[in-house]
Amino acid sequence: MKPRTKARGVALQVLYEIDIADHPPQLVWEDRILEAGLGEQLLEFARQIIFGVLPIKDQLDRFITQHAPEWPLDQVAVIDRNILRIALWEFAVSGMTPIKVAINEAVELAKIFGSDSTPRFVNGVLGSLAARQNEIQQSLKSKSQG
Repeated sequence: MKPRTKARGVALQVLYEIDIADHPPQLVWEDRILEAGLGEQLLEFARQIIFGVLPIKDQLDRFITQHAPEWPLDQVAVIDRNILRIALWEFAVSGMTPIKVAINEAVELAKIFGSDSTPRFVNGVLGSLAARQNEIQQSLKSKSQG
């Protein structure tokens, strides 16, 4: 697994635990750091994802819901939901990751952590979201700054 993919995997595991168990984000992150085996830069990348996604989770979810209307978000697997949040945050908020890379990485995470149908589902939803990247970017950036 590529180093940044591994960092995304750590972020995914943290977001998953927070979503499932409602544990305090900082404590989950601190626990995960010890077992992550990542260098300083990769830990920082994972931290940016986690603490970038959490404050705007509801806004991310609204966009995801609009592009997966046949799948109400509460019926989407928790792991799938968090993979989508990470990728959307990466290409629409952080701007550090090109859209194609964010989608490819999300599909890789889906293959590793999701079910057999997750990669295709994630690719489809993110492909649909990618078509509205600029609109989503403007909306999410204004919310994350405000």
